[in-house]
Amino acid sequence: MSRLPSLRPLAVQAVALLLLTLSVLFGAANARAEEEFLDPNVAFKFSARMADPQTIAVTYEIADKYYMYRERFAFTATGATLGTPELPAGKVKYDETFQKEVETYRKFITIMIPVQGSGMFTLKAVSQGCADAGLCYSPQEASTRLVAGGSGPSMSLPGAPAPVSPATPAAPAPASELSGIASVLGGGKLLVILPAFMLLGLGLAFTPCVLPMVPILSSIIVGEGAQAKRSRGFILSLAYSLGMAIVYTALGVAAGLAGEGLAATLQNPWVLGAVAVLIVVMALSMFGVYNLQLPAALQTRLAGASGRQSSGKLAGVFAMGAISALIVGPCVAAPLAGALVYISQTRDVLIGGAALFAMAVGMSIPLLLVGLSAGSLLPRAGAWMEAVKKFFGVLMLAMALWLVSPVIPAAAQMAGWTVLFLGYGFYLLRSSRHFAAMALGAAFAILGAIQLVGVATGGRDALAPLAHLGGGQQHGLTFQRIKTVAQLDAALANTNGKTVMLDFYADWCVSCIEMEKLTFVDERVQAKLNNTLLLQVDVTANDEADKAMLKRFTLFGPPAIILFDNKGQEIADSRVIGYQAPDKFLNSLGRLN
Repeated sequence: MSRLPSLRPLAVQAVALLLLTLSVLFGAANARAEEEFLDPNVAFKFSARMADPQTIAVTYEIADKYYMYRERFAFTATGATLGTPELPAGKVKYDETFQKEVETYRKFITIMIPVQGSGMFTLKAVSQGCADAGLCYSPQEASTRLVAGGSGPSMSLPGAPAPVSPATPAAPAPASELSGIASVLGGGKLLVILPAFMLLGLGLAFTPCVLPMVPILSSIIVGEGAQAKRSRGFILSLAYSLGMAIVYTALGVAAGLAGEGLAATLQNPWVLGAVAVLIVVMALSMFGVYNLQLPAALQTRLAGASGRQSSGKLAGVFAMGAISALIVGPCVAAPLAGALVYISQTRDVLIGGAALFAMAVGMSIPLLLVGLSAGSLLPRAGAWMEAVKKFFGVLMLAMALWLVSPVIPAAAQMAGWTVLFLGYGFYLLRSSRHFAAMALGAAFAILGAIQLVGVATGGRDALAPLAHLGGGQQHGLTFQRIKTVAQLDAALANTNGKTVMLDFYADWCVSCIEMEKLTFVDERVQAKLNNTLLLQVDVTANDEADKAMLKRFTLFGPPAIILFDNKGQEIADSRVIGYQAPDKFLNSLGRLN
């Protein structure tokens, strides 16, 4: 009964640290957002579509505390003839800038414009708006390409001189996950946003990007030995989760404000190698090579500050959680993409950052359960404890190898798995006479032997080391690689009546590899895409051309799939962000008609 009260001050300190960090982060960033005026393309977001073959629907999404003038709208077209625009009634106000009564719009406006013509034409729109804070922008021009006289609604082509955001199609279409996330964020209600993103984070907790955190945290708790009570395990997992959540949120906010993802920046050999070495160092402590702890002098200082030497351990665990956020960062899924786009477009750090933090909390729930279960599920002492520590050490070595696999040759990956599997398998077979341990050792030895045969015979796929020998290797989709925006435009202008699928890929993207190995090999998927032009852009290098392609579609990193119709126009509400299993991906491809 004495241990739990003694740990309670540590929990209070952790919560206080969380509140202080969030207040500084959100307060400073939000102050910056209020001091700066939005870019006009963000404040007055333009999009256009064909509501029907003879009518254009032009939409402006207007940011909070901004408005647009009715009398300042003007439209012209090249390749078609426009009728008189139909503008809805606005709100009349006395404008200090023009010293007269003017009609204005806020939040949202859709303007219907009759058009006569057939085929592709260019629409040019001129508009003007102001901010309540006193800034009036100069007239802004936007243009886009549309197709008149077609059989149904068509979206404006991306890549026009002004950014074009997808508009809602006239025909009903299933809502995508990304659009649902955008609508939740757009509502601006934290009481809805926080629980929704927490549930999304819980779902992400079981993806390959987040699961590696479980053995890290488990090894820390196992390393506590007999001290690993439930209360202690929960406090350790709380410190670890807070470190991960705060850094993850800060990285996301920075990426959103910068307008570029940090995923590719983190995925370089130096960063991956440093994190992998740190994980290996922790793994060696699981094998008894040394006891991992802070230097005595630092422990003494931390102990003096908090009254307990265990606070040094908590500080180390918090730092390890922060470092683990680097592992999570590169995984771009729909919830993360939605929050980053929201931050980049609105500069609303409070809502976007709160959503990211709530998602990180949801991702941490399994970690907290691991800590809370320490008192009942983990052995206390003896041979079992040593066996469990070594098992977690092996898991951590495997995670370090998985982490650097994108930047080392495939043969080196397979050789690494061979050594790890064979080494641990032979260790279990030699050191234990228990049936379960020997069976586990035999399984590891067999896996190692398979990797050894695979790499020795020319195999270069650690997930399917013998596929090249059996002749039954599954073949995925064959893509046409493109690199630049100009190459994309040329391909979209000459689709030969085919629909188009553009896949964003990177060697370091785990979900991209999942799509290739598990989804693109599905026969139903291949049949559905039989009459589709398959384009792929490899953004592994993260050079200027790659950044331009990502910026073209307001993406922060792979995986992402963009679908276009047979006229080369992006299909509304059809983007695929993150991994999708074959059945779900087939449903997404249903928009390719």
